[in-house]
Amino acid sequence: MSTYSVRFTEEAETDLLRLYDYLLEQDPQGDLAGRALAAVRQAVELLQTFPYTCRKALPDNPYLRELIISFGSAGYVALYEIEPDELVTILAIRHQRESDYH
Repeated sequence: MSTYSVRFTEEAETDLLRLYDYLLEQDPQGDLAGRALAAVRQAVELLQTFPYTCRKALPDNPYLRELIISFGSAGYVALYEIEPDELVTILAIRHQRESDYH
């Protein structure tokens, strides 16, 4: 069984900070934001072993996929690309209720 390396683009890291900051505004103690970040980390671990199990983002591109991350009543979606040399690149992360990736 192969193990993939997972990396975040600068844009995806910016998305995480934006989502984290939003939750800190809702809960200044940081418990909610911390739990959300832990949920993202745990979900991303799946990609290290099973990157092809998530849904395709585009029907004609088997390498561009979306990871659904459960959290609360909605959750998050991570757009990622499977690249050569067993590398997975997280391209963007958004809340499921946002209209599109930024």
